[in-house]
Amino acid sequence: MFLLGYDIGSSSVKASLVSVETGKCVASAFCPKTEAPILSLQSGFAEQNPASWWDYLKLATADVLEQVRSTASLRCKVFTPSEVKAIGISYQMHGLVCVDKDRQVLRPSIIWCDSRAVPYGDRATEALGRQWCLQHLLNAPGNFTAAKLAWVKDNEAALYDRIWKIMLPGDYIAMRLTDNVCTTVSGLSEGIFWDFQENRLSKEVLDCFGFDSDILAPVKPTFSTQGLLTDEAADDLGLVPGIPVTYRAGDQPNNALSLNVFNPGEIASTAGTSGVVYGVNGSVTYDPQSRINSFAHVNHSADKPRLGVLLCINGTGNLNSWIRRNVAPEGLSYTDMNRLASSVPIGSEGVSILPFGNGAERMLGNRNIGCSIHGVDFNRHGKAHLVRAAQEGIVFSFRYGIEIMEEMGLPVKVIHAGNANMFLSSVFRETLAGVSGAVIELYDTDGATGAAKGAGLGAGIYKTPGEAFDSLEKLEVVSPSHRDAYLEAYEKWKEYLQK
Repeated sequence: MFLLGYDIGSSSVKASLVSVETGKCVASAFCPKTEAPILSLQSGFAEQNPASWWDYLKLATADVLEQVRSTASLRCKVFTPSEVKAIGISYQMHGLVCVDKDRQVLRPSIIWCDSRAVPYGDRATEALGRQWCLQHLLNAPGNFTAAKLAWVKDNEAALYDRIWKIMLPGDYIAMRLTDNVCTTVSGLSEGIFWDFQENRLSKEVLDCFGFDSDILAPVKPTFSTQGLLTDEAADDLGLVPGIPVTYRAGDQPNNALSLNVFNPGEIASTAGTSGVVYGVNGSVTYDPQSRINSFAHVNHSADKPRLGVLLCINGTGNLNSWIRRNVAPEGLSYTDMNRLASSVPIGSEGVSILPFGNGAERMLGNRNIGCSIHGVDFNRHGKAHLVRAAQEGIVFSFRYGIEIMEEMGLPVKVIHAGNANMFLSSVFRETLAGVSGAVIELYDTDGATGAAKGAGLGAGIYKTPGEAFDSLEKLEVVSPSHRDAYLEAYEKWKEYLQK
């Protein structure tokens, strides 16, 4: 038996096929091979065409199936499509997809890093009352899906009137797979539609923005049969009809699941396009300043709360890629960049970079302060210093947010992460361990593999998370070192941030 997982990111769509017998990923692929385009018609805008996610998903699936058709590449028995028993979906959070009654997309998706809706969230916070928002929604409405829909309602009224349902990116992909429209409590919470005090859809939020509740999709449990693969989708993907979609979650709750992070006090981290530190809290709490966010984790329930406390830094991998395109020598790979960064001492000999060039930052009170470079001496500093300062600046922004998490009573002692993206850099790993004081544990997993395991739980193939993740392989442990040097560099960085 096999499980198929999809990770719908803003940079690419990844597919992974997991053997139930071994718990290992036997094939994976992503598309496109270069970063997917993000349309930005104005400063602060970020949109993508949902149809492109489906096209990428088809190509990634075809690549995976081609890999497993070759017995030389298999680490398990011969594969046939009928042996795929469940499908899971991970997706970029907070996006807005609008469809009409014919299930046709009405406009490009307003994605997670788009900041146009901040004023709409601010007005809703004022109208509902900041304390009410924090107590009931655990967040100020800010720049999340509800506020994005309010922007559409105000600026594209004729289009808004044609909307049948709004969806998150994962809801849209599930609809394409199954023709069934639904969402989850976790998804509604990330859109700021869920009332945690009343354990229901927030009528107050809907009334404040002037939305009819019918615009939202029906709710299904995160781990459940959410639809069956249609004949048309199966034909597009080279699979067999009737495979159940049994799991969906936003990319950060899913990353935590991928790392077997389910219980209070456990911490997961990612460093892809954006950077995240995500901890599980066992009580319904919030940051009084709403600088970091709490959403329903994959295993949340009213009687057994499991809240994902999410610190997000928008400008992470994309700062590193910007440095590669505009600063690093032509043709230098990321591996070569990591070596270049290693040639410079901790603290980049006084160079500091604030990595906030990808829109408004929640951690900074929804301010968009941009990326900035400080302390450059033309006679001492070169490309290597900028490469290292970029990685250190990203990590220092993590540390700044971790301080907020610890104020909420969530200590960060051990951080679980996949051995991918910026965690492939020894400079990045060692800086995070050194400046946070936490042990970094790296595992052989990714979001698409986690989504496949989630599908196994949702289908009842795995009875417990322990059973699903007992094959999770720990690759490396990074312990804190050189703490004084890292903390000194961090304090200098923080001075620039607070000016």
